[in-house]
Amino acid sequence: MKILITGGAGYIGSSVAACCADNDITPVILDDYSKGLREFAAPYLNYEGDIADVPLIRRILSEHPDIDAVIHCAAKIVVPESVSAPLDYYENNVSKTLVLLRELCGHGVRRFILSSTASMYEGGDGHLVDESSAVVPHSPYSASKWMLERMLRDLAATGAMEVVALRYFNPIGADPKMRSGLQDERPTHALGKMIEAYQGGGTFTVTGTDWPTRDGSGLRDYVHVWDLARAHIAALECFDSVMLQAQVPGFDVINLGSGRGTTVFELVDAFGDAMGVRLDMGTAPARLGDVVGCATLTGKAERLLGWNAELSISDGVRHSLEWAARLPAVLERERARAAGQA
Repeated sequence: MKILITGGAGYIGSSVAACCADNDITPVILDDYSKGLREFAAPYLNYEGDIADVPLIRRILSEHPDIDAVIHCAAKIVVPESVSAPLDYYENNVSKTLVLLRELCGHGVRRFILSSTASMYEGGDGHLVDESSAVVPHSPYSASKWMLERMLRDLAATGAMEVVALRYFNPIGADPKMRSGLQDERPTHALGKMIEAYQGGGTFTVTGTDWPTRDGSGLRDYVHVWDLARAHIAALECFDSVMLQAQVPGFDVINLGSGRGTTVFELVDAFGDAMGVRLDMGTAPARLGDVVGCATLTGKAERLLGWNAELSISDGVRHSLEWAARLPAVLERERARAAGQA
């Protein structure tokens, strides 16, 4: 099996590529390297460029007519940035994907797995959701993903393509074999900020402490990035079966999470337990676009994909820290590699 992974040199995409390779699936990477790293793509067939570059897409499909499916991970994903630059998010996450989809349909590629987001959910009772829960996007980022899902559902209704949208909750960790991980030295998510504070001897700030949760901090469903990668393999292997059971012909949504809600304060405690030290901690108001958050019920993923999360929050903390220690050398090699491409 051969799979095109857009954004395959990014955090999620590179983990999926490595998991594909481990399972005798050939990944073909397309990335513009605006965020992804060339080092992550180098072990695989790879192309540099934009998902809306029609000549490039046609070249890839011509050179690899045996591509069986596309895993679409290419997207802008930073919530506060989406609030300040919404048109950039709608252009990148929706409009450019439309160009890609036209080319895929024209070349007969019929299977599409979307990297979507659980941030579009409105938390239900106990802040638990499932795939039927209300969708109320609270930021241009989550709205762009919802719009893309709607576009794909309408496309699937024509019979031109079949789509599985995987709605991720909050990824943490790194490839346990340390082939890839989060490529940002200054990540904006909670665990990244904890690692930054730990490494620099600074203070970790909990943003938002008056949410209607058990301790006032935001609630998240943290899932190890390697478990997410495993879910993509399961989706590829079970694709036809999922389509047979889809309530909407040719289109289905599956949540991917641990099924266990963890507040930010609880994540601070888990970090301390994993590292044997306590972080200095402060508080601040919520950021623009932040939401209370939620966790997911996992029955659908278990039933359709035979998948559940296997790695713990402590595993995610340990793998994230191990990767963070390696990242400076990785980025130095990346700068040298990019200079050689110039």
